[in-house]
Amino acid sequence: MKTIRIALSLLLLTATVAFAQSPAQKSLDQLKSLTGSWEGKTAQGKPLHVSFRDTAGGSALMSEIHGMDAEDMITMFHMDGPNRLLMTHYCGAGNQPRMAATASPDGKTITFDFLDATNLATPDAGHMQRVVFIVLDANHHTEDWTFAAPGKEMKQFFDLKRSELAKK
Repeated sequence: MKTIRIALSLLLLTATVAFAQSPAQKSLDQLKSLTGSWEGKTAQGKPLHVSFRDTAGGSALMSEIHGMDAEDMITMFHMDGPNRLLMTHYCGAGNQPRMAATASPDGKTITFDFLDATNLATPDAGHMQRVVFIVLDANHHTEDWTFAAPGKEMKQFFDLKRSELAKK
């Protein structure tokens, strides 16, 4: 009987570990909850449209930002192993910064910080340095983007609502 209890305990422990998600995977799942269309305004008051969709067999999430004139942008989110969430931002500046995520304990705030970039003309060329996503509820989230250039930082803050709700 003792052997059976030990075997069941080990089986339960193994199952628990196998199904436990890393904080990075939980963050990607949180971002995937944003799938759909979102609306808001730029800091200059122009209409802004953001969409999220699963792609690549569910292994990546794509975000498209429209309303930034010639600087419409795409961001791809994906796991790098079981414990690291990365994003690559295809920027209107012509470079592609990669950022690594950290999540708040409640999982509602996901912060991406600069890791490296491709097509960066010089090491100090302007690029996206950080973005913070806050999922307030199923129909409301914010994005706080920081662009770093020599000697200054520029911010763009988006307060977004699901498209069907933004029109009400």
